[in-house]
Amino acid sequence: MLESRATLGIDLHLAPSGPGLRRGLTDALRDAVRTGRLAPGTRLPSSRTLAADLGIARNTVAESYADLVAEGRLTARQGSGTWVAERAVLPPPDRPAPHRRPPGHPAYDLVPGTPDLASFPRAEWLKAARRALTAAPNEALGYGDPRGRVELRTALADYLSRARGVRADPERVLVCPGFAHGLGLLAKVLHTRGLRTLAVESYGLDAHWNLVERAGLRTLPLPFDERGTSPQPLDSPRQRSTAGSLLDDLAATRAVLLTPGHQFPTGVALRPVHRAAVVDWARRTGGLILEDDYDGEFRYDRQPVGALQDLDPDHVVYLGTASKSLAPGLRLAWMVLPPSLVPDVLRHAGGPATGVLEQLTLAEFLTSGAYDRHVRAARLRYRRRRDELVAALAEHAPDVRATGIAAGLHAVLRLPPGTEQPVVRAATWQGVAVHGISRYRHPAAPARHPDALVVGYGTPPDHAWAGSLEALCKALP
Repeated sequence: MLESRATLGIDLHLAPSGPGLRRGLTDALRDAVRTGRLAPGTRLPSSRTLAADLGIARNTVAESYADLVAEGRLTARQGSGTWVAERAVLPPPDRPAPHRRPPGHPAYDLVPGTPDLASFPRAEWLKAARRALTAAPNEALGYGDPRGRVELRTALADYLSRARGVRADPERVLVCPGFAHGLGLLAKVLHTRGLRTLAVESYGLDAHWNLVERAGLRTLPLPFDERGTSPQPLDSPRQRSTAGSLLDDLAATRAVLLTPGHQFPTGVALRPVHRAAVVDWARRTGGLILEDDYDGEFRYDRQPVGALQDLDPDHVVYLGTASKSLAPGLRLAWMVLPPSLVPDVLRHAGGPATGVLEQLTLAEFLTSGAYDRHVRAARLRYRRRRDELVAALAEHAPDVRATGIAAGLHAVLRLPPGTEQPVVRAATWQGVAVHGISRYRHPAAPARHPDALVVGYGTPPDHAWAGSLEALCKALP
């Protein structure tokens, strides 16, 4: 009885060619081994299996295997099968050898936006994944709810209520593969509803502004000073004499994107009077606030300020992410939507965009307490790094000081006037990747912020932190 092809062993893609089957198969196998497509230690299909897959005689496969065993490319033992021999595999000429730093690549990465990926809790995450997959019903592996798995939405609603003061109902939580994906959905919905502008902060990420503008919305920067963003122009009467001006356009907009807990990148928190004012504006005008709470768990000098969403869940969309607390590669983020926005967002969302296994694992990670334990440990690590950065500045660069609140995974270093670009170039010479704050200024915002560096002290792994700090200090005035 013939066995099904699906039961015969591993799949192996080969295209024998040449004057004879044996020679063609031997050449194809040799090339796969030589280039590394068949890695050392790979167990090959049995001669009977490969012969059935290719539709050729078993003896032809056995003879090809024997030829390559004689060359030392394969090894074979009676009863244990045929394997690719252990040997060095050379990369193609146009590909750099592994683990070699390309020319010009910085030795130290202090660009903000990424946590210490080496500290990802692999063992705990694996345990959570096993528990979650074991307990998951069969239907969890289907197409599912476009909002995401109910287990994760429920766990997030509980956690956000407890840790961030968010008023969240699982029915209004939508899981998405990153903050940018969520922002893109919201921009499309706002455009569909007739909005053509979105107020933003004067400093932020151009990737976000570009994404919003691709959806058809013009981004308008709000005024900014050392105390933070001012929402006052949103509530100002339109002036006929200045029709078409930035202030006039801001007075007409009905949506704003803010990072109120810890402004990125300037590092200040939205002042209480401005928190109240922007919520009052949204309530009176029917406006919408998009709250980006990208690193809300990481405050070091006091308890974190609660989410803005708690002041008016009907006019604030809360956006959070696991990118800073765990790792961006998980592609896990979430939105807590006002009830009136849920149907429109779901229409644009389509189907679920995040893998169900990652969702189930994060749900288990949250409900088991592993997430809280990890965040507490990470908070201590990043607080220690920030303290070490401040101490190093005091010792080696007394003319430079860290500004903003003690929070998050980055710090803003105030520089002497006129030194931002020279310091960035000096850092490059020291092998340090770091950005000046001007890189984050909105094109339409006035250049009023003092010269500064934005230092991502959360990015390096522990073993590279001391070297990163030393190299940075050498570049400072």
